[in-house]
Amino acid sequence: MSAAEWQIVWFTVWVAALSTLTILPIGLALAFALARGNWPGKSIVETFITLPLVMPPVATGLILLTVLGKHGGGGWFDFRIVFTWRAVLLALSVMSLPLLVRSARTAFEEVNPRLEQIARTLGAGGWRVFFTITVPLAGRGIIGGMLLAFARALGEFGATIMVAGNIPGKTQTISLGIFENVTIGQNAQAYHLLAASVVLAFIAVWSSEFFLRRKKTA
Repeated sequence: MSAAEWQIVWFTVWVAALSTLTILPIGLALAFALARGNWPGKSIVETFITLPLVMPPVATGLILLTVLGKHGGGGWFDFRIVFTWRAVLLALSVMSLPLLVRSARTAFEEVNPRLEQIARTLGAGGWRVFFTITVPLAGRGIIGGMLLAFARALGEFGATIMVAGNIPGKTQTISLGIFENVTIGQNAQAYHLLAASVVLAFIAVWSSEFFLRRKKTA
């Protein structure tokens, strides 16, 4: 692989990891809220969270582009996000959030609420119970969800190209690099990036399954 190809791989891994960390707080908050009890509008929130999984990624990208103001009235922050690495981060975060929420929600639902109640009777506050009881017990499922979200971010294409474009050295990820190389007939470079994509995705998905299997065994 050339230096340019390694740069694409490194950028993709870096921004995918950053997007996973970015969505972690809101993903855990949404998962916990959905896992505990019924409240007005819960089904609507569930639907909105799941939409990026079932909508065409380019449609999600068009929505993001419109919200950012590129074609929706000239938003003041348009010049800072659209067609920059921040747009890549945003697209990856939106597309991978549903996988994190779904996995974390399942993990939270499997935590015995009685253990949390016992901790509260011993004087632990809500935040302390959450971080010392709930999160550790749901930890394997949360980690599995993070790895799935990371894997999804690695392969994201449609939303990214809509809101970030395909700018070499600036917003080009592995998926965009493969597309460009195939388009211009540079098949060897495309196969190099394909190999890197397969290896990274395999490691991420295998690691996620490993944690989820350990959770079931425990």
